[in-house]
Amino acid sequence: MAKAMKRWRPPGAAIIGVLALLAANCAPPLHEARAKDTPMTSPLPPAPPWSSEHLPDHPLAGRIYQPGSGRFISPSALIAALGRADMVLLGEKHDNADHHRLQDWVLGALIAKGRRPAVAFEMFTADKAPVIAAHLAKDPKDAAGLGPALGWSKTGWPDWRHYEPIAQAALDSGLPLIAANLPRPLVREIAREGLGALSSALRARLGLDRPVDRRIADAMATEIVDAHCGMLAREKTGRFVDIQRARDAHMARSLADAAAGGPDGAVLITGGGHARTDRGVPMHLATMAPGRTVAVLAMIEVTSGENAPEPYAGRYGAKRLPFDFVWFTARHDISDPCEKFLEQMQKLKKKS
Repeated sequence: MAKAMKRWRPPGAAIIGVLALLAANCAPPLHEARAKDTPMTSPLPPAPPWSSEHLPDHPLAGRIYQPGSGRFISPSALIAALGRADMVLLGEKHDNADHHRLQDWVLGALIAKGRRPAVAFEMFTADKAPVIAAHLAKDPKDAAGLGPALGWSKTGWPDWRHYEPIAQAALDSGLPLIAANLPRPLVREIAREGLGALSSALRARLGLDRPVDRRIADAMATEIVDAHCGMLAREKTGRFVDIQRARDAHMARSLADAAAGGPDGAVLITGGGHARTDRGVPMHLATMAPGRTVAVLAMIEVTSGENAPEPYAGRYGAKRLPFDFVWFTARHDISDPCEKFLEQMQKLKKKS
């Protein structure tokens, strides 16, 4: 029987007491924090100021919450905790530039702490690995040119300038970049045929040859319906669930392989939904990387009137936020996402 993976857990009572004294259970906002809590190889760099204009003065904006202990902690305590994990997942909301800035800040702090992890990206698909390798063979530190080499403007991801600093930090320290996501041609095949479109060898490698827990599949289906603003019938979510599972499993496999191939683990840059600890990439890592510790930090935008962490769990259909740590941020946009979705659908209907 496979040995159970050592998921990262909140520190024991004695350590929590120390962290409580350091953070005083009311750590200052991100922009006021300084490196006073944990000795580092080099000083903890100043955190970036908000670029998002909405709710920057919200009571939670800039604070770091640990759902397992129910405490707020300081940035230095966060970096100390992430630095103890073999694999670190940094969950973002893709269109919030501050989330990418925080990912860059965390990676830089881990490097300053002496870590040298491989850096994997959800945004890089595995079939693009040769393109990345060829580009970096010409100029090993050219993150600026990597986006154009990948045809970034046609991928649908936010502008490359948001991810470029993260890639540059990795390249400047000689860290490998990992193309973690499932190739798009395979995604299209799954959309048509389900997981049966994958070879039996690949399904086994990704752990997709085993039946999914019905409760997890149902929860994923609900999440997909909600993401489509109720305009997708639940009975049509099956292929979407297959795609989500396949992407999560492929990213987990990429992360586990990267961590196994080097002495200093791996970091994954991904969307918050893929990073949740009750399913997604961490669930697959539990069987793919036994004995390896995992820590998840998610960046979550604040909402007006929700001034305590607990209500935010409802966004994820959970009783408790499904992450090891949450960094609350200002909002990029306060418009209704479903209104935007409806507008996009109407434009598509006019074109068809």
